[in-house]
Amino acid sequence: MIPIPNFIKLFSSTFSQQVNLQPWEITKNLPDILLQIITGLGDEYTITDGVAIHRTATVEQGAVLKAPIIISENCFVGANAYLRGGVYLGKAASVGPGCEIKTSIIFDNTHLAHFNFLGDSLIGSNVNFEAGAITANHFNERADKTITVLYNSTVINTGCVKFGALVGDSCKIGANAVLSPGTIFIPDSVVKRLELVEQIASDE
Repeated sequence: MIPIPNFIKLFSSTFSQQVNLQPWEITKNLPDILLQIITGLGDEYTITDGVAIHRTATVEQGAVLKAPIIISENCFVGANAYLRGGVYLGKAASVGPGCEIKTSIIFDNTHLAHFNFLGDSLIGSNVNFEAGAITANHFNERADKTITVLYNSTVINTGCVKFGALVGDSCKIGANAVLSPGTIFIPDSVVKRLELVEQIASDE
């Protein structure tokens, strides 16, 4: 079991009913989880067809929002960003122009610069993704596309073919870096610009 609150402090208070789930179990069921949360949101949110936007959030022209989505207070979503498949943005999270976010949770004060892809992932608070950084969620190149993760020197089979990363609080991801499917980062991890992160050998 991967204890998500050890990576993301705000997880327990925001997703209390999912604390005992594995990260990939959460992303797999994220649309249903968000729809349930949306039903309990107050009138400080404008809710239209499964898209909940806090009244203090800014969504620029050309952004595409496909339900279910929760955009919390003081968030920013840049022009031509594309959010789909179930997306949660915590307080003051920022998604820059041209980013694509798919089936992911992004916690407070985390910033995606621009032209980032983030798929099927859980991202902590105060994380920074520089421009062009990619979090891949699928092994296109493998015959067996099932994703495994490495945690405490143990390889865990997720049973999923779509899972990106668990990125702890205050991590820094450099420009044009690529996180391979199944990446696990403890808080305060740093990824260099142009770095390719592969935590599981390609023949496993």
